[in-house]
Amino acid sequence: MKQKFKFLIKQSLNKKIKTKWFKLANIFLCIALICLINIDKIITFFGGDFESEKTIIVVDELNIYDTFEKLFNETNNLETKNYKLEKANEPLETLKEKLKDDNLLIVDIAVDQSSFIKASLISYNTIDTTTKNLITNVLSNIKTSFVATNAQIDNDTLNALLSPVNLNTITTNQESEENENKETIQTIVAIILILPCFFLITMLVQMIGAEVNDEKSTRSMEIIIANVSPKIHFTSKIISATAFVIIQALLLVGYSFIGLVVRTSLAGSQNITPQLNNIIQLLNQSDVVARLINALPILLILFVASFVSYAILSGVLASMTTSTEDFQQLQTPLMIVLVLGYYLAIMAQTFDGALFIKIMSYIPMLSFLVSPTLYIFEQISIIELAISATIATAFTFIIFKYGLRIYKVGILNYQSSKLWQKMLKSLKNKE
Repeated sequence: MKQKFKFLIKQSLNKKIKTKWFKLANIFLCIALICLINIDKIITFFGGDFESEKTIIVVDELNIYDTFEKLFNETNNLETKNYKLEKANEPLETLKEKLKDDNLLIVDIAVDQSSFIKASLISYNTIDTTTKNLITNVLSNIKTSFVATNAQIDNDTLNALLSPVNLNTITTNQESEENENKETIQTIVAIILILPCFFLITMLVQMIGAEVNDEKSTRSMEIIIANVSPKIHFTSKIISATAFVIIQALLLVGYSFIGLVVRTSLAGSQNITPQLNNIIQLLNQSDVVARLINALPILLILFVASFVSYAILSGVLASMTTSTEDFQQLQTPLMIVLVLGYYLAIMAQTFDGALFIKIMSYIPMLSFLVSPTLYIFEQISIIELAISATIATAFTFIIFKYGLRIYKVGILNYQSSKLWQKMLKSLKNKE
């Protein structure tokens, strides 16, 4: 019997892994992740302008170029684009003839009787929003300066008027900045945990449903059950499907690692963005990773138990249906529970200290998303996390015991009439 059990698991895994669609899908995922991680380099390679310099020629009819340059450099201090300012030394019509690419712009500033200043931004192609907003803000400040000058305001008063407000941030809690950085890294780590689990569970549910329905529709289920017990068949489906999504998750981690290696190897350490450097520094300073390592065994138990629970329920639901379309409708409550857990985990930080979210962290099929998130945000302790894992594990054994009774009746049932009555009756029967 053990040989048959191993054979079913191997056969089910081979059916998923040793297929052209799996290989093609993973080749696509690998390429997509590598490209996504290196998207800025790819855009630059194909003519993107992440590092190109835009030249802005200012046609100054008001003799305010120095003010424009000063305000422009102050406003552009936080921008990511590179700009070079030049004062026009040629007529406007001559400059227009030089507009042959997107890296040259002309700003024509002139006097207007009604609004004091009018300006035109001239380019070869459509101007990006960032550049347009930047020049608009500078010109608005220049207008204030121009009006103040005409009102015969002295230079000291004018400089005080145009200078930005120096806003000093003072907090009485000295740990507030550290807490803000800590919350940032906690949010990042929580998202890294939540999103893969959500998509893997979705894949798991769809996979088991499709496989069971395929065996029922081809009548191969009758041959299989004639040689092995429903319990062996059911268990093999759960193990093989869970193993498959774990393998897929490890592959995705590998693809991401390859993408980071490619990014680093292209131009060394300078290829790492400042944002990524900040995240790495926050990780080094935070204790989130250490907390996760301490709770790693508990988290693994919680994740595996939850994955198996979804696999059991999807297998039971699939056994009750006679077609893939019926399974798609019947799995809706299961997917609603999954989405509910996802949104509770996303909003967990807003429920800080609430009894409601702590109760949700103990509910099986929700806890694998909610509990780790609360643990990351330090809203629950490792003991409470262990309680969630224990409840999820116990729930898994219970639904396997009673789900198997339904599975035995459902896998050889090809009629939808009185199906629920049969299922309820099967729950009362002992194995």
